[in-house]
Amino acid sequence: MKRINPIIHFFFLAILAACSHQPEAQKYSYIDLSKFEDGIHHWNLYSRIRSTDRLDTADIIGIADNLLAYQNADGGWPKNIDWLAKLAPDSVINDLSERYRQSTYDNRNIFPQIEYLSAVYGQCGDEKYRAAAEKGFQYILNTEYPKGGWRGWDADVITFNDDVMTGIMNLLLDVKTNAPNYNWLQPDLRTKLLAAYERGLQVILKCQVEIKGVKTAWCQQHDFDTYAPVQGRAYEHPSVTARESCDIILFLMRIEQPDSAVVAAIESSVAWLEAAKITGYRYGNFPIEERPYHETTIDFDREFVPDSTARPVWARYYELEKGEPFLSLVDGTIVYDLNDISFDRRVGYEWYGFWPEAVLKVYPDWKKR
Repeated sequence: MKRINPIIHFFFLAILAACSHQPEAQKYSYIDLSKFEDGIHHWNLYSRIRSTDRLDTADIIGIADNLLAYQNADGGWPKNIDWLAKLAPDSVINDLSERYRQSTYDNRNIFPQIEYLSAVYGQCGDEKYRAAAEKGFQYILNTEYPKGGWRGWDADVITFNDDVMTGIMNLLLDVKTNAPNYNWLQPDLRTKLLAAYERGLQVILKCQVEIKGVKTAWCQQHDFDTYAPVQGRAYEHPSVTARESCDIILFLMRIEQPDSAVVAAIESSVAWLEAAKITGYRYGNFPIEERPYHETTIDFDREFVPDSTARPVWARYYELEKGEPFLSLVDGTIVYDLNDISFDRRVGYEWYGFWPEAVLKVYPDWKKR
């Protein structure tokens, strides 16, 4: 058998050893993307730009770079973007109207980007992600109203729609409870954020709707000065709403060692949820032949029909005086039958739901705690 040249053998072993000691590609942990789902959903509904080439959900650096690419100079972000799409950001932005390029909390926006970028910075330590998150926090401070609270997209009012208030407040509560992702915050900025949190908490407590001396829950929108329930869009009437109120209650339940005002707000709003439940009706989707729906298609409709075996359901809106559930046409006309709502609005808006189930599930444990 022919022997290998010793010199060649030596260099072969050296190369093999060098290769074996090459550092492995950096591996990062997955970061939750669920808070981006609403914005991506609206992108799929309305965007004329389509791309099947998307980032892997585990590619946290690629996603973070996408967030940086779309961040506005004011520190916020435009809404309804597919943050995982591999597209030229300039082409996406240029396709938007001037208004839709602006920063907004609508459709659960801005606070998820801050959370995600802070988590990415915590894993990789790249300063550009920390700087972008800091700009996002500054946007929150800059858009807070003097008495506390934040507005949404459609009206200049305290806005609970789309988790505007609760999304921001949950983020600020993470800062208050020293969540590790925010240990990079400088003392001055942290102090300002905690002050904004305290003002926001007082706004939430002042907005709780009282009817005939009894505390109930919250409206979707409230006046910045009087804290009274007010009109949002034409079909968003002053009312008590189960959907947004549940998000508020769950936020309040996160507060450690709550004072008596917070405890009272939770107790009274949970009691209202119990009183507002609707029994004897089934609400849900049923299949239909696929049909066009905005820039996509849809294959279901929704029904609200008698069914003595159905689990309790709640309406989105309840009248302020009588407490009766109601719905609304897009022009603001109040109706009481889901079939009076157009197909587009029936499947495109949550008129009924099971949101209080999450609250009622954790309420006993909160009560004990």
